[in-house]
Amino acid sequence: MASYNNEPARNPNMTINCKEPFNAEPPTTVLREHFVTPNDQFYIRNHAPVPSLDGRTHRVTVDGLVPRPLELTAEQLRTWFPQATVMATLMCAGNRRTEMSAIKQVRGVVWGHAAVSNAIWRGPRLRDVLLMAGIEKLESRWEDLHVDFEGVDVCKEDRGYGSSIPLLKALDPRGDAIVALEMNGSELPRDHGYPMRIVVPGVVGARSVKWLKSISVLGHESTNYFQKRDYKLFLPHVDWDTIDDWWEKSPSIQEIPVQAAATRPQQGEAITPGTPYTIKGYALSGGGRKIIRVDVSLDGGKRWDVARLFTKVNENQTKANTKWSWEFWEFPVKAFPAPCEVVVRAWDDASNTMPDDISSIWNLRGVLNNSWVRIKVPAKAKI
Repeated sequence: MASYNNEPARNPNMTINCKEPFNAEPPTTVLREHFVTPNDQFYIRNHAPVPSLDGRTHRVTVDGLVPRPLELTAEQLRTWFPQATVMATLMCAGNRRTEMSAIKQVRGVVWGHAAVSNAIWRGPRLRDVLLMAGIEKLESRWEDLHVDFEGVDVCKEDRGYGSSIPLLKALDPRGDAIVALEMNGSELPRDHGYPMRIVVPGVVGARSVKWLKSISVLGHESTNYFQKRDYKLFLPHVDWDTIDDWWEKSPSIQEIPVQAAATRPQQGEAITPGTPYTIKGYALSGGGRKIIRVDVSLDGGKRWDVARLFTKVNENQTKANTKWSWEFWEFPVKAFPAPCEVVVRAWDDASNTMPDDISSIWNLRGVLNNSWVRIKVPAKAKI
């Protein structure tokens, strides 16, 4: 049985939401400092002790229905396949969970709104790996098949953490799913899946399995606990007494909905009335849909104005496509009207937006809270 005696070193400034297994997010005050999140500030979502793997000998198996099963080391993944570079924002499905608990208690890691980070990943496309395994011979069945991933980290039912995505997503040449070997130009840190992990852009982080042990093509979704009994969205009236009736008939979460957060001001932060102040935050959406607008209200949602969007990458990062990344936004206020309620909502290029009422999307697992962001700002006394 794995123990927590060999955990990796971590940034001491991370906000720890659970020590064992380790789950942490960067302070909200630094989340917006980097468009590409430094490795040591990237949120950490673990379900078990962090494996300690030998990157030279560890292998991932490619099996299931594929005509040509494979076993591949990290070096083979690096040298046998073209390497793709993908900038992608990963977000935990439980991001902003604490706001749901304020309505009614939910179960899960107590995440604020920093369980989201952006990185530049590099490795072979999952599509190319599956093609080497002969997946083209199953083309007539592609629509009905799934790709199951399992990690080394044993955490439930004596199995590694696992998940799956539809095969069509895995094979989409524009979908950019990769077997990641690098993160921001360096080998993957242990907390983020060394020596190899799956990265599925535009989909909740739960599907980007770390410490990859197997890739299996199946005729059904993964039977792993975390696909069948977790990371699902339920109606507000479903509780722990009635949930057993809902597990099978509720689809697994895949694409990220429109999401936004304000990183400045903080909830309850006092601002001197009449002073200039810039509200800042991030926004993102799933499926490769870009954020086209962020609206900000200073009166609880009665009147809205449009924030400025910007993608902030440096010269060394401009070669990476930002299709799968978040957007930063800011909204300067010449004379802040404290006390007030700041409200934020975002829109993507399919005209999807965020629901105004958090109670309408409340669910007992506290996942996918993408309701309007509401921040109470008291007035700071003038000196």
